[in-house]
Amino acid sequence: MRERELWGAETRKAIANFPVSGEPIPVPVARWLGRIKGAAARVNGDLGLLDGDRAERIAAAADRVAAGEFDDQFPIDVFQTGSGTSSNMNANEVIASLAGDGVHPNDHVNLGQSSNDVFPTAVHLAALEELTRDLLPALDRLASSLEGKAGEFADVVKSGRTHLMDAVPVTLGQEFGGYAAQVRQGHARVEATLERVGQVPLGGTAVGTGLNTHPEFAERVRARLADETGLRILPPADPFEAQAARDALVEASGALKTVAVSLTKIANDIRWLASGPRAGLAEIFLPELQKGSSIMPGKVNPVIPEVVTQVAAQVIGNDAAITTGGMQGHFELNVFVPLLARNLLGSIELLASASRLLAEKCVDGIEANRERCEEYAELTLAAATALNPYIGYDRASEIVTEAARSGRPLREVAREAGVDDETLDRALDYRSIAQNPAPAPERGGAS
Repeated sequence: MRERELWGAETRKAIANFPVSGEPIPVPVARWLGRIKGAAARVNGDLGLLDGDRAERIAAAADRVAAGEFDDQFPIDVFQTGSGTSSNMNANEVIASLAGDGVHPNDHVNLGQSSNDVFPTAVHLAALEELTRDLLPALDRLASSLEGKAGEFADVVKSGRTHLMDAVPVTLGQEFGGYAAQVRQGHARVEATLERVGQVPLGGTAVGTGLNTHPEFAERVRARLADETGLRILPPADPFEAQAARDALVEASGALKTVAVSLTKIANDIRWLASGPRAGLAEIFLPELQKGSSIMPGKVNPVIPEVVTQVAAQVIGNDAAITTGGMQGHFELNVFVPLLARNLLGSIELLASASRLLAEKCVDGIEANRERCEEYAELTLAAATALNPYIGYDRASEIVTEAARSGRPLREVAREAGVDDETLDRALDYRSIAQNPAPAPERGGAS
């Protein structure tokens, strides 16, 4: 903490009133409050509502807040008054202190604004920036890593699995291609929310009517912020919807939850594929990052997939709270905005970090156990499915039953049952099966 506290009486009251978690509002929200108030001061100066000197002093002070120089001056607990009024007043007081003599927190720093429009605007824009510049690049990095492995493993034939049971052959590359597509779809889902997240309620002031603000204020502030950041910052579809509901944040959280579900599936599959090395599937080798046991020498654990699944569980929990918070829009205001900010920005940060870790410390270093994969491809009795067009389902079922009972290879039992070698070579070409060849000719070539 600095030698001097820059905040004033309203911040002190809030510190005393909300000793809840010891966790302040997310740093990106505090910095965006600075950005918004800096742009607001310059616009109010251009509109003749603030004298030039005062406007520039406020803007310069706000710029310092936006740059992160005063993150430690935002001590109020995130679990506070639901509009974020306390943190908005905190920002007003800090900026007024920095701006110097003759600057009032409410009359000048907060000119043309209300906590009810400026705080949710800061939350929306913090989320928009973090989604755009942190999460989406991290998902792209992970998808690229998975796509690289899909190409590397394109010729590695293995047993497919459904219901955790042997199924017809696939390639390891096809599995990793599927994972890459899941992540690409998640990227698209998140990207599809950005336009609505970028619609901000600024200019609505207390209830959406715009009382006490210049009619050009909001448009000019949005334009300044868009120019400064390169983000697509938009007017609300309707000022009363924007003031009363936080549906765009709920929608974004829903997309994050879907990404969490996808990452759980991918991470769990990787754990299964790497299980062993002798008593599990052992189809892939994971990078050895650290000792896996304090008692069992040489043990290697799938630590990064474990981290990813923990993160996913937290994101899904955050989404449940965000969903509940999104319901609390009563008449002209939602009163769960600090909670929404905490959980949404937390989910974005967690998913971005976990996606980068999964790519860099796990997927990039995965190697295929080619011999084991091909052994499983040969062992899977479900490959008999490829015989169906030649000998029919019932005869193929009899062959599978006998092979399972005797433990003998499928090809050997089929040959004994009268299927000729030419048909077996054509039907039980596992690489061809995995690539889904054209339908076989009419049955009758095998007796």
